[in-house]
Amino acid sequence: LLETSPGVAEVTFVEKEPAERHTIISWEQKNSCVLPEDLKNFYLMTDGFQMTWSVKTDDTPMPLGSMVINSVSKLCRLGGSSMYTLPNAPTLADLEDDTDEEGNGDKPEKPHFDSRSLIFELDPCNGNGKVCLVYKHAKPVVSRDTEIWFLDRALYWHFLTKTFTAYYRLLITHLGLPQWQYAFTSYGVSPQAKQWFNMYKPITINTALLSEEADSFVNKLDPNKVFKSKNKTPVIKKKQPSQAAGSQKSHTSLTSSKTSSLAGNSSRK
Repeated sequence: LLETSPGVAEVTFVEKEPAERHTIISWEQKNSCVLPEDLKNFYLMTDGFQMTWSVKTDDTPMPLGSMVINSVSKLCRLGGSSMYTLPNAPTLADLEDDTDEEGNGDKPEKPHFDSRSLIFELDPCNGNGKVCLVYKHAKPVVSRDTEIWFLDRALYWHFLTKTFTAYYRLLITHLGLPQWQYAFTSYGVSPQAKQWFNMYKPITINTALLSEEADSFVNKLDPNKVFKSKNKTPVIKKKQPSQAAGSQKSHTSLTSSKTSSLAGNSSRK
């Protein structure tokens, strides 16, 4: 699908070997938790996922889309203590506030940076945030229930999906467009990212309009014009025949008026 899209170039898929079963077991023992069954099956097929693609502007490829799922070895705990940190250095756990709103109604309970939750990084999102596998209840025993959350650059949490399979589908559906995770936040994607959405995934960025008007999400941009070469042929302006005819008509009317005035003068004489 990407390779047939207009302007897309250099679609790269990194093939990875399946993860060894003992590697997964070792990870679970090290982190005192059990991987979700769908994520475990995914790692047994491929130890992570990586696909990138670019768009060609002025015949120069520019990196745009990126789809990443960390391998088992890079599935690191977020906010874990490090032996190199200073004793009094601030940590993510210091961001915890007892006055934070807990889950109520349609809003699920947010993950905690302290020991109440276990958080592992699935996707670094090219520095735009982090997609995380979250065990929200780690005390007294780590619960097997997991969810996928997005942590933005301001360290606010945004719920994505309940299962890894659902998140994987979202990742593929959005083609790894930059900042696509922000479509699930209250402030949405940036104007620049929205332009790329309107070009390659107009339906996903206009879901609200889709329910109201069927044709409202149709892509109005013509990719053939967007990626068209800047070499323009000079346009030679020609004198329009209407102007010539108009000037000739005015000249004829002036001549006729002069003739009639001369005839009137001769009759008076």
